[in-house]
Amino acid sequence: MKKASIPAVISTAVICYIFWLLISGGLVALCKGTPDVRNMIVGLVVSIFVGLFSAKFFIHENSFYLWNPARLVQLLIYCIFIFPVELFKANLDVALRALNPALPINPGIVKVPVDLKSEYGEAMLANSITLTPGTITMDIVEEDVPVEETVEPLEGESPEDAAAAVSVRTKKQTFYYIHWIDVATEDPKAAGDMIKGTLEKGVRRIFD
Repeated sequence: MKKASIPAVISTAVICYIFWLLISGGLVALCKGTPDVRNMIVGLVVSIFVGLFSAKFFIHENSFYLWNPARLVQLLIYCIFIFPVELFKANLDVALRALNPALPINPGIVKVPVDLKSEYGEAMLANSITLTPGTITMDIVEEDVPVEETVEPLEGESPEDAAAAVSVRTKKQTFYYIHWIDVATEDPKAAGDMIKGTLEKGVRRIFD
């Protein structure tokens, strides 16, 4: 594994520092005009050390990939609007099931296709699904799936002969194995649409 570059360390440290301020309440104090200087300094030092030791694991290519203004806007939209809405819907669904005397659940594991190019995006979507009640992402796998290529009939060739000459190739497809509180359908695409909702589209706008 390559050593982390200085830009990668800086980018990782900045992200860690932002999380530090959010978790420790430093950002709230800063907005109120009463910053805790000691807390901010400690957080900065810790973030730099985390960046030095972990940047090589988190960043492999463009160090400031996520700092693109357009991607930051999409990230804010996802965190403020898309994910909270899906979270509320999932909480309401599980609450109604829990309050129903009949307890209408049909738990099971479904295989759902995911079309994201970025590993970060796949991780973000998997965690978002797990954080919404009623679903847990159990595994992420990449499999070869067949892709049919249609062949146009040649001159003097019948459509049946052309159809018999169809070549089949494969492509890599990512699948999530998800534990679902109520397996409404076993069709992978339909189940994926019901479970992912608008989450996958939101994540794709950030990372792909």
